[in-house]
Amino acid sequence: MAQNIIFVGPMGAGKTTIGKQLARQLGRTFYDSDRVIEERTGANIPLIFELEGEAGFRRREKMIISELTQMQNIILATGGGAILDPENRDQITRQGFVVYLNAPLKQLVNRTGKDKSRPLLQTADPHKKLEEILAIRDPLYREVADEIIETDSSPVRNVVKKLAELATQHNL
Repeated sequence: MAQNIIFVGPMGAGKTTIGKQLARQLGRTFYDSDRVIEERTGANIPLIFELEGEAGFRRREKMIISELTQMQNIILATGGGAILDPENRDQITRQGFVVYLNAPLKQLVNRTGKDKSRPLLQTADPHKKLEEILAIRDPLYREVADEIIETDSSPVRNVVKKLAELATQHNL
């Protein structure tokens, strides 16, 4: 039986872009936990943060991850901070093959620094904020990962090809 493939990693590492293409290639359904939250609430992530704070958003995220990880044979991109919750970490490690998509800090800043849809980066120094976030989250990403893939300057198609090969090797 095919297993779920679950992406973890910081914002800007390519979880959604790579996840969508891998799902298409493997003939699976793709879910992005942040998009599911937005669809269900009818509000975008920055508005949820504004109205409910990070704690309110994290409660919603936990419910969605619990629900999505019960599905079979899917590709799931989790939000960058989902890893902070021990129950989320438990769910994703029990319910799928976990891939940590990692990229150098400079590249993450280039990809996300001016993105207004990322509430945690709405600060005077997005580079410093991302550095702080990674210091906390990187060990957690590594803890749950079955595989770590660097997405630095590799073309998306190369990363997807490598992941498709992994899926075959591991009977995912």
